[in-house]
Amino acid sequence: MVYLDYNATTPVDPRVAEAMWPYLWELFGNPSSLHTYGVNAKEAVDTARAQVAKLLGCQADEVVFTSGGSESNNTAIKGVAFRLRQKGYHVITTQIEHSAVVSPCKFLEQLGFFVTYLPVDRYGMVSVRDVEAAIRPTTILISIMHANNEVGTIQPIAAISELARARGIFMHTDAAQSVGKIPTLVNELNVDLLTLAGHKFYAPKGVGALYIRQGLEIEPLIHGASHESGRRAGTENVPLVVALGKACELAATELDSRWAHVVTLRDYLYDNLKKMFGSRLHLNGHPTERVPNTLNVSFEGYTGQELLQKIPEVAASTGSACHAKSREMSHVLRAMGVPERVGCGAVRFSLGQWTTAGDIDTLLELLQLRVLPKRVRS
Repeated sequence: MVYLDYNATTPVDPRVAEAMWPYLWELFGNPSSLHTYGVNAKEAVDTARAQVAKLLGCQADEVVFTSGGSESNNTAIKGVAFRLRQKGYHVITTQIEHSAVVSPCKFLEQLGFFVTYLPVDRYGMVSVRDVEAAIRPTTILISIMHANNEVGTIQPIAAISELARARGIFMHTDAAQSVGKIPTLVNELNVDLLTLAGHKFYAPKGVGALYIRQGLEIEPLIHGASHESGRRAGTENVPLVVALGKACELAATELDSRWAHVVTLRDYLYDNLKKMFGSRLHLNGHPTERVPNTLNVSFEGYTGQELLQKIPEVAASTGSACHAKSREMSHVLRAMGVPERVGCGAVRFSLGQWTTAGDIDTLLELLQLRVLPKRVRS
């Protein structure tokens, strides 16, 4: 088996698993308890919070632990909207956001909020001018992803944040697909809120964090006791929090070396696919401004499902449900204006730190044997 679906989820790094293991059994205390068991657990949570903060370049008390990216996005969007609804009721986002952003925005619309879904260009990039033109006196929040999960395009978050800050509008970015892959320092991005998800960079599923800039008050999504400084009720999941902290520590120290290797393999794959399929192969996403591990290409003349079914030894993704009875193209590719005949053949190959040259060669050999039409071979 060849695993090329790291944007969907990553395996847990053995060093991350090792760090969390003691808190599953020996150090099982509740971090809110005052006895030794609780003190040990709280120290572990504090250490993890500092590790996350170091990766993001923020203060530790600006990090709130959550159950993952979806909760962080919901907390950011609903939290700002509910706290500021007397000030304004307009939110700006894009047409290519993850459902964890789109769905809470749709929910807000049911409550009387107005949401503007901005278009993107053919590379999947939003225009800063379009953002500026969409701003109203009632705009309270702009939520735009840092890197797209399907095509990898990186958005001009710093420039958009500058617009937002000058107008007193809060800025949130869903960085689930960029944290651990490219620098995500919150002061360089100039954001007020940032989402990260542990299982996208070698921590387990079910844990994430939300950066909330100091001084920003939002309505909690989960009400209860005063955990997480009153911003997220519920006893902290200490083993998973420790795991997230360790994953952030590793990402902070290994970012450059980890992704230099991946870029080389990604470009090697693309170059060879171009040689094999020629004009039938189309790159989806920005050619340079994208995360280093993501290659989304369309194989014209196929559907993505058909192609992947021919090579079951390879784990990859397609966002389009195109087959004989249904031609539901990915909402991201549709927003980019990709023609249906091209978009239905889209496949996302996403690489990771354990991807090898042998994995890529195996994929290419399988495509040559089972997919490449004779007329293209000749």
